[in-house]
Amino acid sequence: MAEKPDHIDHSSARERLAARQAELLNALLAGGPAPAGFDEQRVEVERRALLAKRRGIVRMLGPEVANELGDRFRQLFDAYALANPRRASSRAREDAAAFADWLRAAGELQVKRKARWKFWQSN
Repeated sequence: MAEKPDHIDHSSARERLAARQAELLNALLAGGPAPAGFDEQRVEVERRALLAKRRGIVRMLGPEVANELGDRFRQLFDAYALANPRRASSRAREDAAAFADWLRAAGELQVKRKARWKFWQSN
């Protein structure tokens, strides 16, 4: 019978797992390459699904912005999302507000209007 090691290095296993998770998140949320061992086509399908979900949430939270952009909403949001991956601690409303700010800075949206709802602005 093989001997079991008295000490298993859990910290290095955690570090390897964290690195692999970071690679996968980079592929899914920031347009990075699929990590080794992952099917590139499946990662791309999931990436598009997550982008569509994020886009839909921002559209729901900021219908005025989506309406003002019309047919340009999808293209502009996708460019924004690629350049601005969601942070782990960010909220959807913050993402929607940041998208509107990004659009204004790019000259794609009218001057900032007062928010209609208090919850739109983050605390």
